[in-house]
Amino acid sequence: TLDLTCRRMPCFAKFSEMEKMVNMEAEINEVQPLLLSLTIGSTLQFYFIGKKCEILQDMNRHLEAILKEKTALRKRLIKHRCQESLPIEATFHKCIVQLLTEAVTFIEKLESHLQSVRNIPQIPNMMNNMDTTLTKTEVLVIELEELTEQILNWEKLQKEVYSD
Repeated sequence: TLDLTCRRMPCFAKFSEMEKMVNMEAEINEVQPLLLSLTIGSTLQFYFIGKKCEILQDMNRHLEAILKEKTALRKRLIKHRCQESLPIEATFHKCIVQLLTEAVTFIEKLESHLQSVRNIPQIPNMMNNMDTTLTKTEVLVIELEELTEQILNWEKLQKEVYSD
């Protein structure tokens, strides 16, 4: 009964309207960030689509220009390259011969240089192997010295035994 009486009163009618407005504002505040993120996402998407469209249009213009020159390109591709070589003056023939010999020497040494460059990452591993080998060699030298000393002692003993 209390609920029924307060709903009919004009002062409570305004209160219910205010409550509805507050609920609507809360809903708007909940939906607003989603709408904002959707708007930003779609705007960015349209921006990047526009950029891609510009790139594709540039590529299309380039391909159209190439197709216009298709016959000229075909002629250039069919033509042998040796027919387009530039003549070299006789005064430079000696320099060209020297340049060619140096080029041949460079090409011959190129493989060994490339192999050296390929081996650079393996150097630390090789150094570790060399350190290990050096340590093993030192151990063998020490054992050899001990063995030599034992042989010399045994030889002295044998001489004493035979001399007695």
